[in-house]
Amino acid sequence: MKRDEIDRLLREKTRMWERRVKDEDLFEVVEEVFDTATVKTVLELVRKRILRKLNGVISTGKESRVYFAYSFSGEPLAVKIYLTSSAEFRKSIYKYITGDPRFEKIRFKDTRSLIIAWAHKEFRNLKRMHEAGVKVPKPIACLDNVLVMEFLGEEKARYPLLVEAYGELTSDELKHIFQLACEELEKIVCKAELVHGDYSEFNIMIKPDLNIVVIDVSQAVELSHPNALEFLIRDIENIYRFFVKEAKLDIHKEQIWSRIEPCLKEKGVRLS
Repeated sequence: MKRDEIDRLLREKTRMWERRVKDEDLFEVVEEVFDTATVKTVLELVRKRILRKLNGVISTGKESRVYFAYSFSGEPLAVKIYLTSSAEFRKSIYKYITGDPRFEKIRFKDTRSLIIAWAHKEFRNLKRMHEAGVKVPKPIACLDNVLVMEFLGEEKARYPLLVEAYGELTSDELKHIFQLACEELEKIVCKAELVHGDYSEFNIMIKPDLNIVVIDVSQAVELSHPNALEFLIRDIENIYRFFVKEAKLDIHKEQIWSRIEPCLKEKGVRLS
């Protein structure tokens, strides 16, 4: 795409934003995701030949929207665009940032600067987990509040979440998924030296071959974070609760802790 064409599209999108079009879907996109600065960011990713085009919403949430996209080589991608105007979201993420040494020297002048830092935090967490062998989407790029990563799904539809798929699985298949969930939790903690912070049935994808993928790692913190143990205990409780109460498996919490406790002690993490 030529630069003058990109600039023309930017001007058109900006005029559309300024008019505040009242069509409900377009209004939400314009107001909540594609503000002028975000449009510029997406178009800069096009200029850098990281993105060729966005092609529809994969999922939506309070903090972001994820779009299906293509690279210039035709590779399917997932593009996560964080909302930059959510005051409620801003309040909810402070507990994951305060005490994180990676944010000690960063000063946030407004909500947008905080959300941009949050997007880059997820990119760094993804990269760190991916390099440690954790099954996460491969991170591709991050610019401002836009995160580009590997797309995991088929025919433009993402793979189902554990919470969506477990009802169709047998008891043996659920036991297999439980073991995989424990293995990935161990790798996150012991190899990547992070705590996910929201490890649950809502952030585990199930692939057709019954392998799993861990997603939504923006809130992950280092083991040195003052709340790391609290977050880890909550992660373990979440997984245990789901597989006992929802999946109806006969398991024990010790099966999860026994995989993690030795490496925590080895790394000098206090468990009380």
